Amino acid sequence: MEPKQHIVIIGGGFAGVNAAKKLLQINKNCTVTLVDRNNYNFFPPLLYQVATGFLDVSNISYPYRKYFRGYPNFTFFMGELLEIQPEKNTVVLSTGALHYDQLIMATGTTSNFFGNENIKNNALPMKTIADALLLKNTLLERFEAASRSTDADERRKLTTMVIAGGGPTGVEIAGMLAGLRKNVIAKDYPNLKDLPIDIYVLDGLPTLLAPMRKASQDYTYKSLQGMGVIIKLNQLVKDFDGDTVFLGDGSTIATHNLLWTAGVTAQVFNGLPESYYGRGKRLIVDGYNKVTGSTNIYAIGDTCIQTTDAGFPNGHPQLAQVAIQQGTHLAKNLHAETLQNKREPFSYNDKGSMAIIGRNKAVADLSNPKLHFSGFIAWLMWLFVHLLSLINFRNKVKTCFSWIAAYISKDQYLRMIIKPGSKALPVHTEK
Repeated sequence: MEPKQHIVIIGGGFAGVNAAKKLLQINKNCTVTLVDRNNYNFFPPLLYQVATGFLDVSNISYPYRKYFRGYPNFTFFMGELLEIQPEKNTVVLSTGALHYDQLIMATGTTSNFFGNENIKNNALPMKTIADALLLKNTLLERFEAASRSTDADERRKLTTMVIAGGGPTGVEIAGMLAGLRKNVIAKDYPNLKDLPIDIYVLDGLPTLLAPMRKASQDYTYKSLQGMGVIIKLNQLVKDFDGDTVFLGDGSTIATHNLLWTAGVTAQVFNGLPESYYGRGKRLIVDGYNKVTGSTNIYAIGDTCIQTTDAGFPNGHPQLAQVAIQQGTHLAKNLHAETLQNKREPFSYNDKGSMAIIGRNKAVADLSNPKLHFSGFIAWLMWLFVHLLSLINFRNKVKTCFSWIAAYISKDQYLRMIIKPGSKALPVHTEK
């Protein structure tokens, strides 16, 4: 009997989890090792609701070991990727090393600060669970500080929110903050009720939600304006020192709070040559998601750029649906290879895009058929799609009940400042 192929997947997001699950379901002649720096999968589209206290971390996350329980050919390996050694078919991790027959890179993206160290050090990103919890704790602490302060200027800085980036995440967190300002802040902090609590959305492009249709862009702009959000387009953030946001036109906004959703970038890995990378540091792949120039390294999701799909000659958008479809498709192709069957090139089925703005307000652009929805119907569609996309039934139920409670009460109960202890205990291993 031939030894089973060992497939190592780096990254447990949409792409990695779907690739692993499909491989385990259809290919009995392989073992799959999933590597991630965390021991849980989480749902990035709802991070902003954790950051604003409307959902608990457990609503949008689930441990890998429990999710893949029941698959005897599955192993989880917690660690951070340090180096790839293609000549040895080995990955070096912070916690050890693994040999592979096929390597799948599904590492997603990180926040892109465009080389500005001040912004990187002082802004609040929102790419991970840790980012979301830090953002929630920071904003709550600053409202507490504002409630104690007697300095009018300092109170304004502590409660002014500036969001860099007018994409779906920026729009969604702006709408959530506007809802908190209207329904919660005055009740929790009565001594702040006379403060304006300004909320800004800044974007260097001439429109919000640039990838979406004009009808969605216009509806979003008018809706946010109606909610009291200050929108500044064609406006880049040049710098932020923790006290003032400096804009491209020379103007400034006095604030301690810059929420960074302005861009993402893929990662560069030790051991892979520079020629493997394309725009945005994304690994260049062929129509079968094999990294160009490699023999057994693949890349899927946000970390790759694929220009062979006729409908997307400049590469696919960095969206969850692309990652899900590429993960599943690659698993099928790898299985076809073991059976010596014909592989199929990847072709993205664009189902459309959507964004939620606030209570009963959302936009949705469907691709097939080409339809546009806005308002309450789009809001219901957004809720339904995101509930279905959560990784398991438990998360779906918990999130649904949380949303129902928040909708009825126009409030939520998760505004607690909870921080981990400062003492790190050593991890003991056998020698």
